Amino acid sequence: MALNQTPASERIHIGFFGRRNAGKSSLLNAVTGQELAVVSEVKGTTTDPVYKTMELLPLGPVMMIDTPGIDDEGDLGSLRVRKSRQVLNKTDIAILVVDGAAGMTKEDQEMLVLFQEKQVPCLVVYNKADLAGSTGGETGVPGESVLYASARTGAGIEELKNRLAAMQPAENKKDLLEGLVQPEDLVVLVTPIDKAAPKGRLILPQQQTIRALLDHGCISVTVRETELEQTIKKLGQKPSLVITDSQAFGMVSAIVPGDIRLTSFSILFARYKGDLAQSVAGVRVLDEIQNGDRILISEGCTHHRQCNDIGTVKLPGWIRSHTGKEPEFSYTSGAGFEEDLTPFKLVVHCGACMLNEREMKYRLACARDQGVAMTNYGILIAYIHGILKRSVEPFSDIAALLE
Repeated sequence: MALNQTPASERIHIGFFGRRNAGKSSLLNAVTGQELAVVSEVKGTTTDPVYKTMELLPLGPVMMIDTPGIDDEGDLGSLRVRKSRQVLNKTDIAILVVDGAAGMTKEDQEMLVLFQEKQVPCLVVYNKADLAGSTGGETGVPGESVLYASARTGAGIEELKNRLAAMQPAENKKDLLEGLVQPEDLVVLVTPIDKAAPKGRLILPQQQTIRALLDHGCISVTVRETELEQTIKKLGQKPSLVITDSQAFGMVSAIVPGDIRLTSFSILFARYKGDLAQSVAGVRVLDEIQNGDRILISEGCTHHRQCNDIGTVKLPGWIRSHTGKEPEFSYTSGAGFEEDLTPFKLVVHCGACMLNEREMKYRLACARDQGVAMTNYGILIAYIHGILKRSVEPFSDIAALLE
């Protein structure tokens, strides 16, 4: 993906679900106007989710997802069905593609129940409407959410695109810096440059924060932690807010005067993508950790780990030093989040800049529903350094929880 494109995590995710040979791939190709997914008369051609970014106006930047058939069979088929259901955890809008010639089946009805349970807005599309015997039947969804189309002839495709464009998930309207800044505020961003930093560019949370500051009409200054003290002296006025990479929290907190608000990119994203209150409450479990307790450290992306990786090296080291205990650590990355969290005493998650809001909230809900504490990298690091209260003071509703 080009560096100037909307990040995948900020796009509305539209998933195509249905039985094998219902025409999911053909329908996706017709909607996008491109041959993105392999189409075949052989059942089970789509074996892994296929992702494609595009613009769908007036909805905006979207991520189209083609999924394996929900009626696949055998051991491999069961894995494919599981992958399809996992895609639903990140889906903002679901399209159930029904074989119009066969009508609604048990598997289709089961998917509709899942959509409703997970509160995912959906459209039911009866594909192959050009074939004799195309039928509708009870769907359990409002009539305005049902339409007929033919990927082969193009009938109904424009109507489908119009229906999709009119569906705007509430999550898509959030503001990363809501309530934190005013126009012309001076904001300092502290961005350490280490071995893991992408050559020639900033990491995604830093990019998105800079863009959000521009949208708010703020004045931003970006420095490394090594130049922070001199920068504050040279500015001529106090910054309204300092936002730092969590790994430099201790050093930055010692430099920034106490009357200047301070937080981290990770904490910003904990509020933007998830539930900041849940993450702040979860970190207190750190003081209950005993030898042998299991802690899951989870990242939303996959990357080549460096020798001093934050997830697998720094965080475990800080936790051992803070607790004086020897817990057992497990790690997940990308889409590999554990569904059964009950073996763990604590889950520590990254800022989730690579996950969309729906998927991050699903992960938080998994922990909450299973009674497992879950927190965030930045919150845990601030807590260990004794500056959690200061780091959440910019969020008045959250700071009140620590009184």
